[in-house]
Amino acid sequence: MDFADAALLLAAGLAAGTVNAVAGGGSLITFPALLAIGLPPVPANVTNSLSVAPGYLAAVAGSRVDLPRSRLLVAVVPTTVVGALAGAGLLLITPARAFELVVPFLVLGATALLAFQDPLRRLVGHPRELTPRRRAVTVQVVVALAAVYGGYFGAAVGVMLVAGLALVLDATLARVSAIKNLLSAVIGLTTLVIFAIAGPVNWAGVAVVAPATLVGGYAGARLVRRLPSAVLKTIIVGFGTVIGGYLLWRALA
Repeated sequence: MDFADAALLLAAGLAAGTVNAVAGGGSLITFPALLAIGLPPVPANVTNSLSVAPGYLAAVAGSRVDLPRSRLLVAVVPTTVVGALAGAGLLLITPARAFELVVPFLVLGATALLAFQDPLRRLVGHPRELTPRRRAVTVQVVVALAAVYGGYFGAAVGVMLVAGLALVLDATLARVSAIKNLLSAVIGLTTLVIFAIAGPVNWAGVAVVAPATLVGGYAGARLVRRLPSAVLKTIIVGFGTVIGGYLLWRALA
């Protein structure tokens, strides 16, 4: 890795950490950057997953005051770990092509959920109208699906988590974003362990990108607390649409 490669990865890491904390999808900055310095797709994906994990921890630190103190949050952590393990296992043992074709539609679908959150709530019922049992089950399903996706590919997992959780939780978007940061960190740490043991990691890339995502993640989480909900939703929907469109173009190219 020469100086130009390192500078590219450093800039990508800073941007990705900030984007992940605000909206999710920062991996679509670092992943192409790792491809650009010459890594094949699978090693780039694995290296990317390890590299962005520290940024999620920084985002949790930056948004910790918005995290709810609830048993439901504790209950979804094991689900997140199991889902991330399943997704990481799928990446290591199955061809990526079929999933690559599905991923764009998952991201675009999650973005649409967030964009049309209010009409959908009127259709399926507001979270405060759900029974505690139904709400708990729904949250577990949303988290499990997002964790499997996050363990497999990871890019835009934040968009998927925010979209699903905002639909089923009666909470501000800043609080939902804080929960997203925590669950993204759990997914990131789980895949970090699996890929560090069994994945084709480029450790030089990790050494450059990971510290940059720490700085960006903390800064992005602090920014979220200052944004009105409407502005934050617009940013997340915008990122989700761009990310989904990019992934669809990449899958069909």
